[in-house]
Order: sequence, then structure tokens, then C-alpha cells
Amino acid sequence: MTFIQTIPPFYKVPGIGIEVDSTQAGTAVATLEALLTGHMTSAGTATPGVPVACASKGQADAMFGIGSMLSRMVQVFIAINQGVPLLCLPIAPATGAPAANSVTYAATSVQAGTYYLYVAGQLVQVAITTGMSAAQVAAAVVAAITAAVDLPVTAAVDGTNPAKVNLTCKWAGNSGSEIRIEENVLGTLGGQTTPSGLVATYPAGNVLGGGSGNPDFSTAIPNLGDQNYEWVGMPFTDAGSLAAWAQEYGFSDSGRWGWQREIYGQIFSAHKDMYANLYTWGQQFNYPTISVMADELQSPTPSWELAAIYAATASGSFAADPGLPLQTLPLVGHMPAQRQNQFIKSQINSLATVGLAIKTAIAGVSTIMREQTQYQLNAYGRPDNAYELATTLATLAYIFRALQTRVTQKFGRCKLADDGTPFGAGQTIATPKTIKAELVAHYLELEEQGVAQQGDDFAANLQVVRSQTEPNTVEVYYPPAVINQLRRFNVRAGFRLHYTS
Repeated sequence: MTFIQTIPPFYKVPGIGIEVDSTQAGTAVATLEALLTGHMTSAGTATPGVPVACASKGQADAMFGIGSMLSRMVQVFIAINQGVPLLCLPIAPATGAPAANSVTYAATSVQAGTYYLYVAGQLVQVAITTGMSAAQVAAAVVAAITAAVDLPVTAAVDGTNPAKVNLTCKWAGNSGSEIRIEENVLGTLGGQTTPSGLVATYPAGNVLGGGSGNPDFSTAIPNLGDQNYEWVGMPFTDAGSLAAWAQEYGFSDSGRWGWQREIYGQIFSAHKDMYANLYTWGQQFNYPTISVMADELQSPTPSWELAAIYAATASGSFAADPGLPLQTLPLVGHMPAQRQNQFIKSQINSLATVGLAIKTAIAGVSTIMREQTQYQLNAYGRPDNAYELATTLATLAYIFRALQTRVTQKFGRCKLADDGTPFGAGQTIATPKTIKAELVAHYLELEEQGVAQQGDDFAANLQVVRSQTEPNTVEVYYPPAVINQLRRFNVRAGFRLHYTS
């Protein structure tokens, strides 16, 4: 009989020799990080395409540029979630043009008041005095925007029309085109009205428009290596960006869910458009590890900030309990579109059917309704719901990591024998039966933790055998049933006018 593994039996010096064995002590733990990616500006000091830790607004401003896409994403993320380590992957401005447009003012017998201007959902208050000319208003607007350094735009009075304010996104790329320029978002109920006599003419659709170019991730994604970036806030929804991230976080041999890497993770994004366009857009993609939140075109909040808000909210919940649904969680920092512009329930339901995550607004607060992924079809092009929820992926990742921990603890350094081999007690030998028993016991623990279910069925379907071609390999068919979520409560109300005896 022997339990000793490192003390040689021929050691002659008298005394007590104690081996320290930690294989039965550890629990399943992993350091999981969140990652935000977005454009920096030329003022940022960070190296584009290289991940860097970031934990505050000040750090984000210095590394990525004040008012940059990525700095604003960091701000909304840490306002929600400071419990998950945050890293950032800065991306250089796209090769293209920055979005730009203008607002033109007219002033007739202007009365004193406050002009409530919103730029990318951020309020800029401009003091208006009695009798101001249009040129004076334009100059005051430029001064107010310039003073609000966190804005994603710069402002200047037009060189030929002094009543015109030219606005330019701080980085080049398509993403800046959706920056909204509007007034009185809260309306009269929110105490916001335009001073009498002042009229502003905004660009078509109240957006900058005109930006061109998409990000290049060909260097940035390989720079991530095999670090556990479990929750990624990725705001770019052009086909190229989605494909690049879907490949990295895919199930192929080289993907993060593949057998070679086994580091898992998922991506959260947002896409803003009209309902009909969103419905068509959603049908183009089928990525199981990407969840894109649908947003109304009229929402003041840019989609890149919603992507960061969604990632912060999801990562906070999944880090605490990967099996809990995200429904009803508030998207803190997101400004919903005005009520008349919000999607109705039939539209929201349809968007979920084409692979878009959905939200609603309750008393003016945006809340998650369903954390749908882009996955819709199996390999044969048939409808499939295997990966339709981000919760499923979060739960699977937890189960797989727990399995890895248990197997490496119990069988990290073992000999392997067939079932029924008559070896002596204390031998560090594993057999298919002992391995199966350990996996069943571990699965029952996962049931107790509320991430798995149907342990009897799991045990009946679990298979552990020695490889027929490689004597040092055990092959396992591992069939976990992930925990489900209560998402619907359907009732048939069979009412009566009166109960009779």
C-alpha cells in the first residue's frame, strides 16, 4: 500500500517527511475579465490594438482621448459594474471621414431662457438672453459644446454663415454618423422648452451622418492571446467586424469555445435602426456567441454606449449567477426613445425571432426583456434554439470550467487501468468507473449550485471509456442539462359569473 508520491522509499535520514497535497482543497474559481473595444482619438496615449487595463474615467481620457468612443464606453460601464476587472482594446480611427453636419439658428425677438441641446444624449445647456442675435446664439452654442469636453464632437462657427454651427465627430468612421443632435428631449413635462423667438434647423434625421470607414481588427484580435475576456462590449455591427469577433469567439478548433483553447466568453453589442430595417438586418447573421441589443433610431444614446451598458449589466449578473435570466435588469445610462417612437410588443417579439436581444422602457427606464443571441439556424439551415440565449452560454462556460477544475484536481497525475484491475489500496490509479463516479458526484454539486438539472438522466447518459487507439486517453460523453429560466407565466383564466355548489 502506498499513498506517497514524492518521498523516495530509499531515503535514509530519520525524521518525519510530509508531502503537501492541495488537490482536494481548491474550488472552481477563475479570474474572468470584461473587455471593451472602441475607437480612440489621436489625443490618446494608448497603443492601438493592444489591450490595456482601465479602471477610471481619468485613465480612459488619458489613454483613449477625452470624448472618444472608448472613453465614453468606459464611463458608462464603470457606472454600472465595478466588480468585474475591466480591460480595453483601443482601435485607431477608421480609414475614412469623420461624421459631420451643422445646426443653423434664426433669432427674432428672442426672450431670455435656456436652450436645452442634446448631443449624443448628453445635455448641453445654453443660456439665452433677451434680444440675442442668431450669430450670438451660434457663438454661445459653440462655447457650451467646447466647454463640455466629454462630448464626442467638436464645434465651430461656420466660416461664411455666422448663424451656423458646424459639428464634427472626434474620430473617423461610420460609427459617428449616428450621433444625434436634438433639443428638449425631456419635453415640457421635463421642463424643457425652447426660448421664444429662437429657431434651430437640425440636419436630416437629427444625426451627423457622412462618416465613412469601419475598424480593422486583423491585428487587434490576435493581440488578445488566450486571456479570459469573458464579456466583450463590441459596438461595431458591420458585417466584417461581426465576422471577425464571431470567429475568435467561435466553436472551431481555433475559436475560444473550441477544444484547443477552451477559454469561452461572449460578445454584447447594439444596433440602432427603424423596425423594418432591424428585422431584415437580424436575419443576415447566425453567430451563437454574439448578442446584439435592438434599439430605436430615435434613442438619444449612441449604440456604442448601449453596447457597453449591456455588457456591464450582463457581466455583473452572470458573474454572480450565470443561470439567472437578465429580464427586468435596468440598462442604466440608456435614454429610451420618446414613447411614440418606441417599438410595440409585436415588433419587439418579431425582433427576438430574428436573433436580436430586446428591451423595453418602464416609467422611462430601459430594461432588458430577453438576452437573445444571433443564433437562429443549425448547420443544415434549419431553425434551432440551442444557443439562442446568452444565459445558456454563460451557464455552459461555468459548468465546463468547474469540470476542468474537478478533473485536474482528482486525476491530474494518475495512472490509468481497466475496470476490474486488482491493484492495491492507496495506488493513484484511475479507471473508467472511478472517473464516472467522480463526474456524477460533481454533477450533483452543480445541481446544488443551481446551474444544472436532471442528475439521474445525466448519470444514465454519461459514458466513460478508454480509447481504443490511445491507451493513455479516456473518452467521455458528457451530457449536462443546463438550468432553465422562468421567462413566461401562461394562464388560462376560466372565469365564472357565479360558482354553484
